[in-house]
Amino acid sequence: MKMLNQVKFTFASRSVNERFARAALAAFLAQADPTVPQLADIKTAVSEAVTNCIVHAYPDTVGPITMTAVLYEGGTVRITITDRGVGIADVAKAMEPMFTTGNPEERAGLGFAVMQSFMDKVHVSSTPSRGTRVTMTKRLDTK
Repeated sequence: MKMLNQVKFTFASRSVNERFARAALAAFLAQADPTVPQLADIKTAVSEAVTNCIVHAYPDTVGPITMTAVLYEGGTVRITITDRGVGIADVAKAMEPMFTTGNPEERAGLGFAVMQSFMDKVHVSSTPSRGTRVTMTKRLDTK
């Protein structure tokens, strides 16, 4: 696949920046002319990934979150969200629906399940004490 365009930016793990990440990504993806439902799906998945960083990667501090978006020929978009937080000891367990390391009264444990339901592919890699990388791919309808 030939890359057509790419954007990369880093922001602080503050809850207000979740909206910024979604808006910035939507502005970048406008060049691919996605459908409204596709854009909503991607923004929801990104929201979940960024919120996971804010809540779980940096539970007691503020740290950097980096988002990279790449558009490829044929309408494929790949979004990578990376943190340098606490990491995930058992990625397979963390990806199980209803599993959360947060307060179960506040968190449903559905973040990864939501990402998987809205994107074509989700890959998570993590190292405890070093951070996590979530890579999500979606093929956009071409017009």
